[in-house]
Amino acid sequence: MTIQARDRRKIHHHDITCPHLNLQRDMEGEKGRVCVTGGAGYVASWLIMKLLEQGYSVNTTVRPHPEHKKDVSFLTSLPGGSERLQIFYADLSEPADFDVAIKGCVGVFHVASPTLDFGNGEPEEVVIQRATDGTVGILKACLNSKTVKRVVYTSSASAVVFNDSGVEMMDETYWSNVDYIKASNLSIGPYFISKTLTEKRALEFAQEHGLDLVTLNPTYIHGPFICPKMPASVHMSLAMVLGDHEQYKLFINTPMVHIDDVARAHIFLLENPEAKGRYICSSDMVSIEEMSKFLSAKYPEYSKPTLEYPNDVEGFRIPGVSSKKLLDSGFKFRYGLDEMFGGAIQCCKEKGFL
Repeated sequence: MTIQARDRRKIHHHDITCPHLNLQRDMEGEKGRVCVTGGAGYVASWLIMKLLEQGYSVNTTVRPHPEHKKDVSFLTSLPGGSERLQIFYADLSEPADFDVAIKGCVGVFHVASPTLDFGNGEPEEVVIQRATDGTVGILKACLNSKTVKRVVYTSSASAVVFNDSGVEMMDETYWSNVDYIKASNLSIGPYFISKTLTEKRALEFAQEHGLDLVTLNPTYIHGPFICPKMPASVHMSLAMVLGDHEQYKLFINTPMVHIDDVARAHIFLLENPEAKGRYICSSDMVSIEEMSKFLSAKYPEYSKPTLEYPNDVEGFRIPGVSSKKLLDSGFKFRYGLDEMFGGAIQCCKEKGFL
């Protein structure tokens, strides 16, 4: 494992010649080199682990920290990390930073998102523009590389469900409406807007320039984690366990998916030559009443609201979302609510969050 300096002028980096990515075969050993942006995050770190397990060499990018060196030991210590993982510093505000990480790769997973930038004092419009501009810059680097065969962009079901269509079940043809999100006054509304506008721009750019791009739209991602901090989606999903009443209004009904299924779906979309367009990724839907009963029965040691209390919670009722397109392509979900909550709670115990 090597960490490349952010200043590209100081990088002594040889070109990596990758074999053509055979998208249909299962190989033992080297599968080629891929890039994962945002490697320190929840989804990206788990994805890196799965890619290394499956024989890929991985370049990943992490955002440089101004005060101190970012701890990436949870990545470098992964099985295969010392031989097949390279870490680069890059930031969405400087898309050119990603060029060296993408160079020589056969596939790119663009997972990085400026989620943490909302609430830091910058205008929301500035953060959203950074996400879209940074994504376009990364896609340009993929085109310029001449080696990237496919890009998988990590979007969100929040780019699908927030609209006034009134339907009970949505598929990939639905898009969230920015004005509708703004009118909903959700605390994480700017993030939803960012994911919606960025996915739209990515798909438009890919079509304009002939770039092979597919997008994955997962719902609430839950389960264990290898990153040091508790991921935001895990924290929200454990609202009842953690006693965070403010989050209850987000869980009137909740579509969820296990982190490992999300990572496997990313790799599936890279390797499936027939994959095109958007793919919703969601395995379970649970109401706040069902969640309360489930957690009370499964984890009685944690404080939770009475079974009557959830009925009084008011909030946004998320429509159902269909993963039919992903399933019809041959993908299979492996995990349910038991594994999601069990893995998350076990990790939280081990890391001192519970």
